[in-house]
Amino acid sequence: MLPSPDDTTRRQLYEAGLQVRAAVVGEEYVTRVLADTTEFSRPMQELVTEYCWGAVWTRPGLSPRTRSMITLAMLTALNRPTEFGTHVRGALANGVSPGAIQEVLLHTAVYAGVPAAVESFRIAGQILAERSDD
Repeated sequence: MLPSPDDTTRRQLYEAGLQVRAAVVGEEYVTRVLADTTEFSRPMQELVTEYCWGAVWTRPGLSPRTRSMITLAMLTALNRPTEFGTHVRGALANGVSPGAIQEVLLHTAVYAGVPAAVESFRIAGQILAERSDD
């Protein structure tokens, strides 16, 4: 049996997760989400920051760009539009081009379903249009 991590390790993962989360989805987004955290939602935000961003996104096996593309495909397949929109912005920050996002979504349509991909195309198109207005 593996030993459970001590508080220091968990704190280090949380801090690393905060850094990666802010780098991918933006400091403003992270600040807003954490400010909106309630006592009820606090454990979920801690889990997401420590485990998803700290323990997984910091691993060296895949680049942030590749992780972003995988995440877009999975969020499309799972039909999670709110998280998908957040991760489109993150993918762009990680160097994923609009053309690559398009290819990921076309590929996802074949394996996860056209209706899910159509929704993701709609969301990504809105975000890309907003960015081109800047």
